[in-house]
Amino acid sequence: ISDVVATTGVVEPKNRLKIQSSIAGRIEEIVVREGEMVRKGQVLALLSSTERAALLDAARLQGKSEEAYWKKVYKETAVLAPLDGQVIVRSIEPGQMVNGSDSLFVLSDRLMVKAFVDETDIGRVKVGQQATIQLDAYPAISVRGKVEHIDFESRLQNNVTMYYVDIIPEQIPSVFRSGMSATITIIVKQKPNALLVPLEAVQQRNGQSVVLQRNNASSSSAKVRYCAVQTGLRNEQMVEIVAGLGEQEAV
Repeated sequence: ISDVVATTGVVEPKNRLKIQSSIAGRIEEIVVREGEMVRKGQVLALLSSTERAALLDAARLQGKSEEAYWKKVYKETAVLAPLDGQVIVRSIEPGQMVNGSDSLFVLSDRLMVKAFVDETDIGRVKVGQQATIQLDAYPAISVRGKVEHIDFESRLQNNVTMYYVDIIPEQIPSVFRSGMSATITIIVKQKPNALLVPLEAVQQRNGQSVVLQRNNASSSSAKVRYCAVQTGLRNEQMVEIVAGLGEQEAV
């Protein structure tokens, strides 16, 4: 049985890096596709400066040999990947004019899940706890993860005070996309081989947890008797019995 914090969240890049052009010019070639994994220093695109683009356009009017000559002596400018990661946005097309403020690509070093935890539950969440992640778009896929970071500053969401918690997946399925909604279950405590009974079987009587059992004693006319128990972890369906009952006993 597990004591959990269940909440929702969204898939986000752990580190999101926007790639801008160092010069104004024209995109000549795009070397990578959206979703492709790239290495640091890999060429993402080739572009001509404004001067080179104008020179090539003029040379093209004079013939292919003149154009080929200027292409050889006046090389393109390469846009390089500054880190290992995945191309999650490609904002340009060949032939497009860009300047230094335009975003060409967005890279992510890896995807994670940003969980939104209510302030009433945040005290139970600790760095290093295990979690499971299910995407709303792919409910059959369950991914294990771990709590990596808990924000120190709260945010107000629908008039509820929330804390953002970073969940790092152990592996990232190919279906993960930035912006996808997810359901997250953070495991606060977990106990294997626990003795469990249905939650509705446990009652409160005179300040004590009890269960009802059939009375087999011949000296009593009562058909049932109350049996005091000590409970442990519980979830929405089951409760752990720490003491007072044995395995296979009927309640």
